[in-house]
Amino acid sequence: MIRVIIADDHYLVREGTRQLLEASGDVEVLATVEDGIQLRDAVDRMQPDAVLVDIRMPPTHQMEGIDASRDIRARHPDVGVVVLSQHANSLYAFELFKDGTAGLAYLLKDRVGDLDELLRALREVTAGGSVIDPLVVEGLLNRQRAGPDRLLATLTDRERDVLGAMAEGRSNAAIGERLFISNSAVEKHINSIFAKLGLSPGESETHRRVAAVLAFLGDRDLEG
Repeated sequence: MIRVIIADDHYLVREGTRQLLEASGDVEVLATVEDGIQLRDAVDRMQPDAVLVDIRMPPTHQMEGIDASRDIRARHPDVGVVVLSQHANSLYAFELFKDGTAGLAYLLKDRVGDLDELLRALREVTAGGSVIDPLVVEGLLNRQRAGPDRLLATLTDRERDVLGAMAEGRSNAAIGERLFISNSAVEKHINSIFAKLGLSPGESETHRRVAAVLAFLGDRDLEG
């Protein structure tokens, strides 16, 4: 049984999701709450396996769910987090994943009605994995297309090797060790990858790495 806390400011959404998950026989819903403050308190008290949280909650209805997710992962690294959003916006995904992807999922709210997909995400984050909604990846890839060819097609074989190692969460030093190249060579390849994917130097290093990895993973899915 996966022990879950649900956070959403809409009562009917909370109750509907609770009933759906509990009917599966695989989930025990410990509590349902309506904002980030209540969510943090419930996690501290009940120590769930995972939380299911709306991206927008009181008081500002902006990104309270992401803020709460960061706090929960920092204070309780074994608790998985599934963030639900109505928006297939890659920038929200960047904000969620910018400090790391382990134990985190970003799904569109439409997935609430797909029990198998929701259960898969909960299992994945409780195991320390991550899930990104395919529509978010698709939006990112569409934004990065140049004509009929994917921008990823412009990468050299070595750059794709570096990007693949980045997708495994390796640091620059670990990438260099794996590929038997110097740190300066790794940095050169990464900067070239950013440039070819159209990732502006005005964005943070973390955002650009996440965007590049999302593009890589999306491309692998399309090719597979």
